[in-house]
Amino acid sequence: MNIRSALALAACLSALSSASHAQAPAAMSYKAAATTKFGNHPALPSCVTIAVQDGDPAGKSSLILIKFKPGCTIPWHWHTPNERLIMISGSGKAEMKDAPPTMMKPGDFLLMPAKGIHQFHAVTAVELYDLSDAPFDIHYVDDAGKEIPVTEATRPHR
Repeated sequence: MNIRSALALAACLSALSSASHAQAPAAMSYKAAATTKFGNHPALPSCVTIAVQDGDPAGKSSLILIKFKPGCTIPWHWHTPNERLIMISGSGKAEMKDAPPTMMKPGDFLLMPAKGIHQFHAVTAVELYDLSDAPFDIHYVDDAGKEIPVTEATRPHR
């Protein structure tokens, strides 16, 4: 057996070994909209409710369905991971510090980079998906960009 044949055989054996140790594909996951249960999150204003659709917000990644009441604002904040928003219904205004506001409508997609200071205001009732590629966190900031406690940031009068 020459070196080329030996290498090919080793590659085939390695592939077969990997295939035999591979896990079976995960089962399909389905969540009916009619049975989705929403609740409040202690770090978000009370005018926002959420439902985890996939993953674990405290774990590696997650997909969260978020509902906003009309006029609801999540004030200036940042997240450790990137945040991806996909608008399902309603209209809202996303703002990032030092950038023009972005008006969102159904079907729109928005990527907010990790640690970018931003806020979201629901002009009407809003439903959107929030995709996070790492554990969900939220760090509220004041007008000067200094981190503030959740209780101060989410006070109803703000």
